[in-house]
Amino acid sequence: MQAKLAAAWTSFMFLYVYVDVLGFYTPGMVEDILDGKVYEFDLSQTFSVAALTALAVPIFMVVLSTTLPARVNRTTNLVVAALYVPFTVFNIAGGFYLYFYGLGVVLELVLLALVLRWAWTWPRTAPTATPPSRATRPARDAVRARQQA
Repeated sequence: MQAKLAAAWTSFMFLYVYVDVLGFYTPGMVEDILDGKVYEFDLSQTFSVAALTALAVPIFMVVLSTTLPARVNRTTNLVVAALYVPFTVFNIAGGFYLYFYGLGVVLELVLLALVLRWAWTWPRTAPTATPPSRATRPARDAVRARQQA
């Protein structure tokens, strides 16, 4: 489950970055950036810090999905993915290549839906290890005795 979640967050970030990079090729985008505008926002340190902070969260989810304990991992993935659904939808507002940005948003939402589904259906308890049965114990003891001899 942890690998699935990390893979989904990684794919989400690849899509997010790729859509932004391809967006530089839309007419007027580079000129606007050089003039200090990203869509309707003024480029500033505040904007850059806010953008980095917003993107650092799903980037860190790749690591957190593989390192957090199961219960915390499940909850964190549910909360962060749910918060990123409206954030992702908002990104279509600035795009004037509607099919391009729309497809990017739809693909990102599919990945967020997978994160939500996998985190939601994550088993709440881990299977417990069962002690070896008495039937297998004599066979193991015989193997051990031969190995020690």
